[in-house]
Amino acid sequence: MYPTGISSEVGLIYIALQFIKASEKYCIRMPNKWNYSFDYFYASILVLLVYVPGSPHMYTYMLGQRKKALANSKTA
Repeated sequence: MYPTGISSEVGLIYIALQFIKASEKYCIRMPNKWNYSFDYFYASILVLLVYVPGSPHMYTYMLGQRKKALANSKTA
């Protein structure tokens, strides 16, 4: 299920990008009292850029944890 979940999350974020950009719902524009700006569209792109190359690392880590858990259950 892990590869399917990762690919569906990436696909859904990619499909939603056009709606995120059009709505600007979670964007904070300057000037404001915190002097801070945030754009949800660019944050979503950043998540995609980190998620895609990071997914093999997450998957291999999960396989290692699974192997360790199954090895412990056989010895007990």
